[in-house]
Amino acid sequence: MTEPEIIAALRLQTIPNIGDITAKKLIAHCGSPTAVFEDKQHRLLKIDGIGTQTLKGLHDPIYLEDAKREFEFLSKEQMHISYFKDADYPFRLKHCVDGPILLFSKGKMDLTGQKIISVVGTRNITNYGSSFCMEFIEELAPLDPVIVSGFAYGVDITIQKAAMDKGLQTIACLAHGLNQIYPKAHKKYQRKMEDNGGFVTEFWSTSKPDRENFLKRNRIIAGMSEATIVVESAEKGGSLVTAELANGYNREVFAVPGRTTDKLSKGCNDLIKQQKAHLLTSAAELVYLLGWELEEKKEQQPIQKQLFVDLDPTEQSIYSYLQLNGKQLLDTVALACNLPIFKTSSTLLAMEMKGVIRPLPGKLFEAI
Repeated sequence: MTEPEIIAALRLQTIPNIGDITAKKLIAHCGSPTAVFEDKQHRLLKIDGIGTQTLKGLHDPIYLEDAKREFEFLSKEQMHISYFKDADYPFRLKHCVDGPILLFSKGKMDLTGQKIISVVGTRNITNYGSSFCMEFIEELAPLDPVIVSGFAYGVDITIQKAAMDKGLQTIACLAHGLNQIYPKAHKKYQRKMEDNGGFVTEFWSTSKPDRENFLKRNRIIAGMSEATIVVESAEKGGSLVTAELANGYNREVFAVPGRTTDKLSKGCNDLIKQQKAHLLTSAAELVYLLGWELEEKKEQQPIQKQLFVDLDPTEQSIYSYLQLNGKQLLDTVALACNLPIFKTSSTLLAMEMKGVIRPLPGKLFEAI
């Protein structure tokens, strides 16, 4: 993008009442960020959802001056700027209607064609959660995925340190500008992070790490990833917000189960119980459900059909339906086989354990 276009996009970012969704509407209608400010107001008011209140600050010079100052900072510090239509803008985030129109980053990151997952969880990580993170990265490392997290205490920094130790790219989504590191205790990891991925944010250098910013940045963590994994979470927390956002974007969500008496497993257990996340106990399960098998592994370990499995009448009905109709959603299977959802769900799980069906990304099932 040219300097005027970047400044115009920055200007749209900072004007009150114009969020990312509205900014994209304006840009789509006018053709470019600069064209938005050149168009007549009566023409802009014809856009669905655009009113006089939305456009109130459009030509206020204070926002133009703010945009110019931020551009000067980004240029001086050599920050990378990604516009939402650029080729280097995270591919999956492009498909999120509320994705930022601009992202700012620094480091050595290559997200083109990569396997990208986000890992989130409590800031009060236990030994159980820490061990899982270490083993998970150890198992997953041969596939060279990109690990996205929030660089916070607990699960975030544990998984990102483990990724760096294995030479994997890891991306920290920040809730503030690139002129600072929060928490300050993690500044010691900054150089290594930038050499193994880096930092990305939608926030300006004038932004502080306020609570609402952390909640807002969670959509980037969820949106840029193929799947989101929750390692440990209490009954409420930001990681559950990220999981909800990932579900809303129709991405896969995984949760690591824990004992029912552990407060920091309550959130994960609830996600699994409510069928909002796949149960995850190893990297192999993630690889299988996302279809990430290495070609050599496919050759060395072909999937064998299990012969002569005893199926009860309900299981046989579901199996016959899946054999005839191929991949199907749980709700579709229940309707076709005239079964309640809870019965269908439990039966599919039993059949999976017998090796006659398998779950697929997108909450689909197929006969083996």
